[in-house]
Amino acid sequence: MEEQKQKYYFNIESGEVLDRPAEPEGHFTLIATGEEIKDLREYLDENYNADWATYGNSHLHPFKDPDREHAEYDHALKEIYAMVYRFGDAEAKNHVRNMGILTEEELHR
Repeated sequence: MEEQKQKYYFNIESGEVLDRPAEPEGHFTLIATGEEIKDLREYLDENYNADWATYGNSHLHPFKDPDREHAEYDHALKEIYAMVYRFGDAEAKNHVRNMGILTEEELHR
């Protein structure tokens, strides 16, 4: 039996995914299954870890090339926005499209 989709509210700044909006504004409305939200949370964790790795390495190894950490962070962030586009309502889709960070191919995976 296929899992039922439900409405979630995602705040990209805090990384919170809730079943009720914490604030009247500042979130994306997503229609997704629990499994799809679990996948989103995995990318949020990946993004968080890559962000800390970049920060830590910049302080501990200031002359080390940070490209790998930046690439991991960028990849996770693009995946997050692709999921916002995929599961988002019309307003979320429009916002992500207007940001211009994803190609047409990335938008329609």
